[in-house]
Amino acid sequence: MALPGPPILRTVQDARTRLRQIAARLDSDQQHTRQVETILAAVREQGDAALLDFTARFDGQHFAAQELMVPPEAGVQALAGLPSELRLALETAHSRIEAFHRQQCPPDIDVTGPYGERLQRRWRPMARAGLYIPGGRAAYPSTVLMNAVPAKVAGVEQVVMVTPPSRDGSVNPVVLAAAALAGVDRIYRIGGAQAIAALAYGTETIPAVDVITGPGNVYVTMAKKAVYGTVAIDALAGPSEVLVIADETAPPELVAADLLAQAEHDPLAAAIVLTTSDHLLSRLPSCLVQQLEKHPKPATSIRSLQDWGLAAKVATLADAIELANEFAPEHLELLVAQPDALLPHIRHAGAVFVGPDTPEAVGDYLAGPNHTLPTSGTARFAGALGVETFMTNMSLVHYTRQALAATGEHVMAMAASEGLHSHGESVRWRLKKD
Repeated sequence: MALPGPPILRTVQDARTRLRQIAARLDSDQQHTRQVETILAAVREQGDAALLDFTARFDGQHFAAQELMVPPEAGVQALAGLPSELRLALETAHSRIEAFHRQQCPPDIDVTGPYGERLQRRWRPMARAGLYIPGGRAAYPSTVLMNAVPAKVAGVEQVVMVTPPSRDGSVNPVVLAAAALAGVDRIYRIGGAQAIAALAYGTETIPAVDVITGPGNVYVTMAKKAVYGTVAIDALAGPSEVLVIADETAPPELVAADLLAQAEHDPLAAAIVLTTSDHLLSRLPSCLVQQLEKHPKPATSIRSLQDWGLAAKVATLADAIELANEFAPEHLELLVAQPDALLPHIRHAGAVFVGPDTPEAVGDYLAGPNHTLPTSGTARFAGALGVETFMTNMSLVHYTRQALAATGEHVMAMAASEGLHSHGESVRWRLKKD
């Protein structure tokens, strides 16, 4: 097999330039924007009629409106029909994900001030959540669990799932089984920007939700961006990415396996290794070739590695950490002799996989923390999907007479400084009663 890539670079500056190119690989174009805007407007104005038209046009499925919803018993039947080994794997993943996310439930705050005033913050679940589960290239039951479990832990009253139908109009049975296991309330076989529009605006068949989560293609991502403000969203997901920091102790075979585990996702996936080891760089191409020869679908991985891969030599692990922090990867693996020593220096990453026995795949499926992570550099200001994504908080302020008397003059002084006369008067009238 010919060398599949990725490009091998040997200076930090060359690596930095390449990383910036990789980070910018998803710049949107006007054509996509116009298409998404047209779809959103049509579903908002025409409801089910537009939804069915787009489903026929893009998915080749000629459904009636009542056929969009998957029968509730389908998930239960799919779960019952799973091979025992796969069912046990899903149940183990569900249990671990749920246990970890229960630790995320934010506590309410209830503080009594110095004058008896009571100050609170209360967390409450959203009423309805919409989950987008991708289809097309593969089925993703893990994404069902990673989105539905925190919604259920948060206490969301109704969890609605949308997912593109397969060519025969069905929904993958493992996806249905995962939805049943996680307690998804409604499932609709619809995908693309039209599914996001239906969740945001509601149609005669599909209810409007309060928050939309889950990854999708560029049309789904741009649709989520456009409806933000009408509903909440989790994030704008781009293609998946891994950055591996490796030293001389990292087996080249493991690094190759981890790069391919990312590259096989999508032609736009980014698989990156930064290493201090010349031996690793020299061995990596042959390891990739060897493992791709046994891969059932090598074409996607090869294209990803050649277009968006990177293997770079760095002088020190500090150089690697600096580049990683600038790139802010979705997944960061530390295949080094002393990974714990690097952790204090990592500022930006969606998830960090520590040590040689922690492949990213355990996080993808069942370690417990969420696998819905910030991509394309957004780990600089965002984090993983969590229970809080499906909740809102409100403040409660209950002042006593003593508290108002003690602080009212300060309120009036600040109101006057902002030119808000009646703000101050609302306090002054109350204090006149004394």
